Amino acid sequence: MSENLKTIKELADELGVNKQNVQYHIKSLPNKERLKNEKGIILLTINEQNFIRAKILKISTDKVSTDKVLADKVSTDKILADKVSTDKENNFLIEKIKIQEEQIRDLKEQRRNGKEQLDIKDSQIAQMQNLLDQQQRLALQDKKLLEEYKAENDSLKALKMPSQETEFKHLDNQYKDEVNALKEKLENLQEQIKVQKRIEEQEKPRKWWGLWRK
Repeated sequence: MSENLKTIKELADELGVNKQNVQYHIKSLPNKERLKNEKGIILLTINEQNFIRAKILKISTDKVSTDKVLADKVSTDKILADKVSTDKENNFLIEKIKIQEEQIRDLKEQRRNGKEQLDIKDSQIAQMQNLLDQQQRLALQDKKLLEEYKAENDSLKALKMPSQETEFKHLDNQYKDEVNALKEKLENLQEQIKVQKRIEEQEKPRKWWGLWRK
């Protein structure tokens, strides 16, 4: 048996999965014919192994290099040339070659698309950089205008301050005069109350003395 061929169990053990998992992905293989050994056990070619491995490990097809696909194709051709002897198996080989050629075309197309996407991203980055530059220039302009406005506002405040101080002094003097007038009135009332109390204190003994004599 060629070292490149593996049974379902061998591939499952290599990938760390059960046989049912490998058998499930075998159904997705493009070709429906399977190689078998003398005991009737299914043998998987290199290309079939890679197909199932990519499915299980979720390896993207675009990561498989063209050289690898070509190498698998040559290996598959050699194995099938040694094993295939009937017209049916020869047809399988031809179909397999077509699939390999289609994969090569797909890989080349993916490479072209990848380059186009990179070019588009470079263009988008350049546009973003231009927008950032414009935004920075606008921010600097806004900052300059704000500083000019602030300076002008400070100048206006400086012009208004003397008149405001004069007005505040006038109000303060008026308030002080009113307070002083109220204090003077309060002192006069307090003095009158004291005088009235002294008079009442002096009259109290006379009233009690007059009542006792009666």
